[in-house]
Amino acid sequence: MVPIAAIATSRGRRPFRLSRRRNLISGAVIVALLIAVALLSLVWTPLPPEKMQIVHKLQPPLAFGLLGTDQFGRDVLSMLMAGCWNSLSIAITAVAIGGTLGSIAGVSAAAIRGPFEALLMRICDVIFALPPILSAMVLGAFLGPGRFTAIAAIAVFMIPVFARVTLATSLQAWSRDYVTAARAIGNSRLAISLRHVLPNIISQIIVHGAIQLGLAILTEAGLSFLGLGMAPPAPTWGRMLADAQTYLALAPWLAILPGLAIALTVLGFNMLGDGLGDLLDPREASR
Repeated sequence: MVPIAAIATSRGRRPFRLSRRRNLISGAVIVALLIAVALLSLVWTPLPPEKMQIVHKLQPPLAFGLLGTDQFGRDVLSMLMAGCWNSLSIAITAVAIGGTLGSIAGVSAAAIRGPFEALLMRICDVIFALPPILSAMVLGAFLGPGRFTAIAAIAVFMIPVFARVTLATSLQAWSRDYVTAARAIGNSRLAISLRHVLPNIISQIIVHGAIQLGLAILTEAGLSFLGLGMAPPAPTWGRMLADAQTYLALAPWLAILPGLAIALTVLGFNMLGDGLGDLLDPREASR
């Protein structure tokens, strides 16, 4: 006979697991749709996103096009689709570069320890003291606004973020028995890092990367809002928000639509990262 306490416990866990699964599925669906829209914008949009039609400027949704037009008569839906590709491509590239460099630094510091670990932490503290917006302003002064400036500013900020996370998880792995056994049989620190430490922390790096993509999207939007992102006339969600400031009372959809796009994207990546964290967490799998 099954104990009543066990039945109650299993029933209590089921909603928790279902809610976590919903987060994963919902986040994956949102991100998949956004990626599909971004890829579709490379081959098709209702109208060319940069095409101006002054005679149709500030048309409300459904009056001219599905989502109306902006102050230059450009189709808002086409601009949102093209902006989706620009925002996602910048964010994903920056997180990939920053995550790779930061993870390498964190794993190396955990293996070498000593002065190298202390130096890495001090460098991370210095970078954290400079927000990505300020870093982009400095880079923009030398390089000018553009895709490279936005990617570099976000990637530089991501390096210490991943370095700290990877260092902490790597140090935990180095304290495990399987690493002690590998050291006892004469494996080098490099071999242990590649064969034992990195495979055991890669899932946490992936989860952290998914969450950081949401932050990268917000940062890219902020850079574009300040004019430090991609140069006009390439559409980005942040620049659409900046251009809409003057027309908030006359055409509120110009600010509402890109704002919703940014919020939905950040929500999707956060839900995906949260769901992946629970899916790949061995403690949750054993419950």
